[in-house]
Amino acid sequence: MNKTEPELTAEVDLCLPNGRLNPAAVGWTRRPLHRANLRGWGRNKRFEYWCITTPEITVAINVSHSDYRVTLATFFLDLTTVQAFSQAEIHWLPRGRIDAMPERSGSGATIGRGDAMLIEMLPTATGTRLRATTPRLTVDLEVIEPDGHESMGVVVPWDDRRFQYTRKDNCLPVRGRVVADGVAYEVDTATAYATLDHGRGRWPYWITWNWASGSGRSDGHEIGLQFGAKWTDGTPSTENALRLDGRIEKISQEHEWIYDRDDWMKPWRIRGDRVDLVFTPVYDRYSNFDRLIVCSKEHQCFGYFDGSVVSESGKRYKVERIFGWAEEVHRRW
Repeated sequence: MNKTEPELTAEVDLCLPNGRLNPAAVGWTRRPLHRANLRGWGRNKRFEYWCITTPEITVAINVSHSDYRVTLATFFLDLTTVQAFSQAEIHWLPRGRIDAMPERSGSGATIGRGDAMLIEMLPTATGTRLRATTPRLTVDLEVIEPDGHESMGVVVPWDDRRFQYTRKDNCLPVRGRVVADGVAYEVDTATAYATLDHGRGRWPYWITWNWASGSGRSDGHEIGLQFGAKWTDGTPSTENALRLDGRIEKISQEHEWIYDRDDWMKPWRIRGDRVDLVFTPVYDRYSNFDRLIVCSKEHQCFGYFDGSVVSESGKRYKVERIFGWAEEVHRRW
């Protein structure tokens, strides 16, 4: 189904003074223009998720603040051995766990403090500094945002009380060092990419989504893949875009997702008028948390995209062995 999504080019508040969705905020952007001036307490959700991919390793850090709960999490995957570990701290009715979370993406620091974890996402003159210290993982990375770099921002309106702004960014150069269980890995801009998922909104009690992202070079071009499904159903928005040699091309069409819930390691298929991709997983990061009013069940599969995508001008690009992930998440909170 094709949708009509306006491109916004001026800064805008996500909410009206009464806390409800600002109708002028609904649309998509090439750079972070939304100020998430959320009001009230109990249904607000704010998160910053960074994932770094290299030929050797994948590492992710996450700070999530859902009013009454703060989650700090890290993930590490060694692609050579296909061994992985996750670490997380959940703090209920937290005080002093979040030092800062900016209303507009990239405009300030995000700092989360746990009992044995510290995660810092610090803006710099050229991008973002990512630091994490946990019992098993140390991260010190510099994400570089090139001049003129474009990202995809989207507002998904379920109604005027429940809505989500997300900024999805990929194909970002990154350099630095990761130490996992005492083993050091050097991260080089020649082979590494950073991906950001920045979110602010007021969420419904129960939601399911798909998300897929990939960054790499294929067919002589830099190609970024960004797709979402399920949670945008019934709204005027999509979470779909291509990055072709640095420029965002928004796709205002829902895609068909085909995958086997009985065997998550089978190839997935994502296809639409301009997209025909097969995703082959190499690792399934499964998590299942169910406590009191909160439930989260997630399969995030890491692997490779192959197939083709088509630009707005009709040019076809071959996609070959672009690394990334595809996921299905059920969330109650």
